[in-house]
Amino acid sequence: MAKAALDIEALRNGATPTRRQMAWTVLVMSLPAILAELSTTLMQYIDASMVGSLGAHATASIGIVESTIWLLDGLAGCVAAGFTVQVAQLVGAGRDEDARNVFRQGLVVSLLFGAALALGGVLVSSSLPVWLGADPALYVDASHYFRICSCAIIPVALARLGTGMLQCSGDMRTPSVLNVLCCVLDVCFNSLLIRSGWDLTLGSFTLSVPGLGLGTPGAALGTLLAQAVTAALLLWFAMTRSERLALRERGTWVPQVKTMRPAWTVSWPMLLERVVTSSAYVACTAIVAPLGVAAVAANSLAITAEAVCYMPGYGIEVAATTIVGQAVGAKRRDLARSFARLSTVLGMLVMTASGALMFAFAPHIMAMLTPDATVRALGAQVLRIEAFAEPLFAASMVVAGALRGAGDTLIPSVFCLASMWGVRIPLMALAAPRWGLVGVWCAMAFELCVRGALFLVRLLRDRWLDHALWE
Repeated sequence: MAKAALDIEALRNGATPTRRQMAWTVLVMSLPAILAELSTTLMQYIDASMVGSLGAHATASIGIVESTIWLLDGLAGCVAAGFTVQVAQLVGAGRDEDARNVFRQGLVVSLLFGAALALGGVLVSSSLPVWLGADPALYVDASHYFRICSCAIIPVALARLGTGMLQCSGDMRTPSVLNVLCCVLDVCFNSLLIRSGWDLTLGSFTLSVPGLGLGTPGAALGTLLAQAVTAALLLWFAMTRSERLALRERGTWVPQVKTMRPAWTVSWPMLLERVVTSSAYVACTAIVAPLGVAAVAANSLAITAEAVCYMPGYGIEVAATTIVGQAVGAKRRDLARSFARLSTVLGMLVMTASGALMFAFAPHIMAMLTPDATVRALGAQVLRIEAFAEPLFAASMVVAGALRGAGDTLIPSVFCLASMWGVRIPLMALAAPRWGLVGVWCAMAFELCVRGALFLVRLLRDRWLDHALWE
């Protein structure tokens, strides 16, 4: 059991790992995803630092449309999940040929859906900053940035599918390495596109690095190029190198009812949740926007900084989806339950520790992201508030991943909708006029605790084990 993936054959034959072996499996499968998330977080830090060096105006231009970009990215990920969860369960059941056909059909659907999202984003890009109540001075840069990021949704959708397919087939290492490469490429492209040029000093030697000086839109273009290269590599590995998914034999690329029905069962609650919760993030942005440019910039950078805290939870969430999905496919409900609970405990412990570190180093983290003293002080203050919510935030993340692996997405989506619109948005709207950005983040932290408690109750009741997608 010290492998990065479960020994599915052994589990189907009745083997039961010890608790220590189960913990080791979760950790080993989580580490590559955590590494990928770490590199992504570093990329966000470097991007924010590069844009932040242009001033609070540039940071606010990105911050005003950031939540809408998350909406488009999230929708692409929801569609991919409808196919990747099926692959996890089919691999667990030993049905590799069915898994390959699900992969083929998922590729077609993800490409078409990504193109539709990209077109919609481009069409609304000019009006979006106005709808969000942005300062008129931010309109042009925010529109350009969002338009380019919308075009990047096509490679994002394909990358999400490729990453999920490899992970759910048991290969955690390849997508993690390629997502690290994506971050490196993003930094390289941004260095050439954002600034007009800069000097790299190595001892007594100075090298002048050229640049196009595109400013804020250059950051979006760099992300698009990095995502396109990464998506191509992910799909190449999945289609030609994967032990279980390589498309060596003929199969069907035409979406079939037996594939689309379970994909829809998984995806539609997630899509609804993403639309409503991301629209809630947009509403949050609209609540923050009247607080001024400094508040918008601090809010955007603090969200970026917080990512360092939940990246371990994300890695364990990915591992939980794969392990639980494969255990359900192998018809081992006992192991699915045990792995889900153990993963949740590990996630909460790790994110409690990372939350403590974020609380301690909040001023230093913000200092890396912006030279603006006002933005730095406000960002550090709200980060310390959020640190207290990290344990229960971890519970909501990891439990959602485990339930997704079993095919249970409806009730978790309802939990997210209820907590976002029933708790977070009303509290933010009440707190913002009186306490500013500090009140907004207090409301956010309280909502995350409510959400985590709801997910823990769902996990302990075990009803989520009755949602296998393939019999």
